[in-house]
Formats: sequence, structure tokens, C-alpha cells
Amino acid sequence: MGDKKLSTKGLKLVNYCTNFIQARLFPASCVLCGAAGHVGRDLCQACEADLPRIDPACPSCGMPLSEAEHLLCGKCLQSPPPFHHTISPYYYAPPLIQLITRFKFQHALAMTRVFSDLLARHIDTSQRKPECIIPVPLHPRRLRERGYNQSLEIARLLGKRLGIAIDYQLCQRTRYTSPQTGLAARERKRNVKNAFGLTGPCHYRHIAILDDVITTGHTVTELAGLLRKNGVEEIAVWSVARAVAD
Repeated sequence: MGDKKLSTKGLKLVNYCTNFIQARLFPASCVLCGAAGHVGRDLCQACEADLPRIDPACPSCGMPLSEAEHLLCGKCLQSPPPFHHTISPYYYAPPLIQLITRFKFQHALAMTRVFSDLLARHIDTSQRKPECIIPVPLHPRRLRERGYNQSLEIARLLGKRLGIAIDYQLCQRTRYTSPQTGLAARERKRNVKNAFGLTGPCHYRHIAILDDVITTGHTVTELAGLLRKNGVEEIAVWSVARAVAD
């Protein structure tokens, strides 16, 4: 027991020293305007305040609610999605569109820290944590084309910060699909139909699906439906931003 406590203290000391050295050698700077970052973040206070927040939002799907509404949106009341809770704090609108595009298609991996930090600050850590975070998988061909899975990169930092395990091997993309961008809503739904599979039995009961951005929601809906069929009882969906039009 003593060795374990010593090991934990030692790990915390190493993390503290690493963070201190990184802060000294690589001080945070705003990815939008280049000014000094606010309290160690890669956004300055002014630029962060200008990010397009969704507030209030439907707790089920994350879509904006009018001030007159207090619970779920009408769509979720009529047809509940296969997931139970969504945290997607920002509109998929400028300047986040530009930042996410750079992150996904221009190898701007420095954005990983920005997005994981923004998302972490909207997750209530006082609530029961999911057993694991499952990043939306890319097809192997897409992974080779891009070189990395942007959702997995965010999940790695977010999981470390929140103390939640990452499982990027349970779910796989079983067929290569066209990029969702540019497709109409119905085409997007057909595009991801039966696009996912499991690599083995699922033993989780409470998980969080993580994606960088939600557009129509068909991707996370398809993946959540698969996990529900395989015994997962509670599913949260986490993303940095979401589009608001189907």
C-alpha cells in the first residue's frame, strides 16, 4: 500500500514538473489572434468569449432550445435518440469551422489541446463518469489518407484530464463511406447505415461517444444504436461543436 501511495505521489510530481516546464518553454498563445493565452489555455480571454455558445441546449441531442422551452426539444420528445445525453457546447460556425478544418485536414494537431480543454470545461465531473470514451472510428483507408483520427486525438487528452479510459478498438468502421460534408441529410443517413461493427463482445454499461463535430447526428446515432443493441445501457455523446440545421 505504501509503495502504491508513493508511486501515485511520484506520478503527480512528474506531471506537475512536466506541465511547469512546458508552460515555461512553450507558453500558451491564442490560436486565433496570437495573443498570450488565458490561464495557460491556447485561447485568449477575448477570443474564447467570442466563441458561439449553444445555450440553452436540449440535454438529449444538444440542439439549441428557445428560452420558452425547459426540457427536451420537440424532436427528442417525439422520437428519442439511442443516446441519452449530449454535450456539444458550441455552434459549428466561424471561427470554429476554420479551426476544426485546420485540425482535420491540415494536420494542425496543436488544436487537440484547445478542443479537449474546451470540452472538458463543459463536462460535469461531479456526475457518475462513463466507464470509457469511445472515439468515432475512421475506416482504415480514411485513417491512412488522413494519418490520424481527430476524435481519438481529442479523446486521449480528454480522458487523461478526466481520468476516463479510452477504448478505440471495440468499434470499427466496417465499410468505406463518402465524406459526410456536402451530402444532404437523407444521403448522410444512408451513407453511415450499417457502417460500424464491434471487434468483440461489449462489457460496458455506460460509455461516452466522442466526435469532433456533430452535423446531422446520423453518425453518432448509428454508432449509439449498435452499442445499445450490444448491451450498453447509458450513452453520452460528446463533441466540441454541432451544426443546427438538418
